[in-house]
Amino acid sequence: MTSISRRSFGKLAAAGLATLAAPSLLHAKDGARLVIIGGGFGGASAARFARINFPHIDVTVIEPQKSFVTCPYGNLLLSGTRTLSDITHQYVALKKRGINFIHDWADAIEPDKKVVRLRSGKTIAYDKLIVSPGIGIKWGALPGYDQDAAQIFPHAWVPERGEQVLLLRKQLEALPEGGVVGFAIPANPFRCPPGPYVRISLVANYLKKHKPRAKIIALDAKDAFSKQGLFQDAWNELYPGLIEWVPGSKDGKVVSVDTKEKVFQTEFGTRHKVDVGNVIPPQSAAKIAVDAGLVNETGFVPVNPYTFEAVKAKDIHVIGDANIGGPLPKSGFIANSTSKQAVASAVALLEGREPPKDPVYFNTCYSHVGDDYGISVVGVFRPSEKGFVETPNSGGVSPRGPLAEKKLQRKLEAQYADSWYASITKDAFS
Repeated sequence: MTSISRRSFGKLAAAGLATLAAPSLLHAKDGARLVIIGGGFGGASAARFARINFPHIDVTVIEPQKSFVTCPYGNLLLSGTRTLSDITHQYVALKKRGINFIHDWADAIEPDKKVVRLRSGKTIAYDKLIVSPGIGIKWGALPGYDQDAAQIFPHAWVPERGEQVLLLRKQLEALPEGGVVGFAIPANPFRCPPGPYVRISLVANYLKKHKPRAKIIALDAKDAFSKQGLFQDAWNELYPGLIEWVPGSKDGKVVSVDTKEKVFQTEFGTRHKVDVGNVIPPQSAAKIAVDAGLVNETGFVPVNPYTFEAVKAKDIHVIGDANIGGPLPKSGFIANSTSKQAVASAVALLEGREPPKDPVYFNTCYSHVGDDYGISVVGVFRPSEKGFVETPNSGGVSPRGPLAEKKLQRKLEAQYADSWYASITKDAFS
């Protein structure tokens, strides 16, 4: 069993959000400008929280897309249990709350002038800036993998309008009987640590039903991954003989790809021929954060763990996948949870007050691995002078055990996952 029950976790989460809401009693000066780059889980949650709790603040979101396709639940498109419309969320409700949206690309940040330069040529001034742009793909970091290669071996890791996920789904539908689906999985850090293994599971779910002679080979740069025992238990029970996972120590690290020959080459020279390939490439913070000089040698943004203010720039707070969170996973839940502390801190600093003390950051990550089969991991984190730390004995993973004994547990966790998705998208976009 986990060391914290789902019901107890929900109570803790609610208490934590109530604590973060307390700074709404502070009155920000009229007309102060909070600008947010990015309209995903982090940016949308920040904007909504700011509008509700600090009504005197002028809130503007810069987001090129007119709707948001979530990375969470995108893998369910591959198994056929969700459609693109199911994971697409509009900004209409947020606009009705009085949040200004500018549908344009943020091309540059000028911290000295406190402005954001847009692709259209316009500039937007800010008093406080929250940057939540997500990840950028490090094109070329994996030899042979560039933007053109992504049309052959889709990454489907930056959803945008869903084109990449739909492309991968189309390729699975066209897979020849007895074909091979290959996965190239990077070293840490990357967006959604359990994500590749959810994808493997749900692709296996599709293949079992529609291409029963097909095989999956998952080539991994790592020797261990999030919820590994639970995933492998599920693979053995649900998809016996279908999935081969190759860890880095067994020559699982993909060092180059050949889209013409449809080959993944690993560290020791082994060439794996695949019919469909999903390459999850090395990642960094999105380009806007890199170009603004906010990142360090990791490619991500170091931040103050209490306020999320960027170490390299005053008045810029970086949330979500773009920052360095240490033990905090790069997840939609963390982006949502930490967005509230970032907003409360930004407003407090703007007012010359102390940011909220002793914040708590919650994460839970549910994973669908089959029909009526869910697993999860829970964590509770706090800031410290040394960075983010996980609270001892605060979380854990779903209990392991044979499906015959855990069938109800797995079914309930799949239902909890659906409830979580409905809840977090409502908290961000309603």
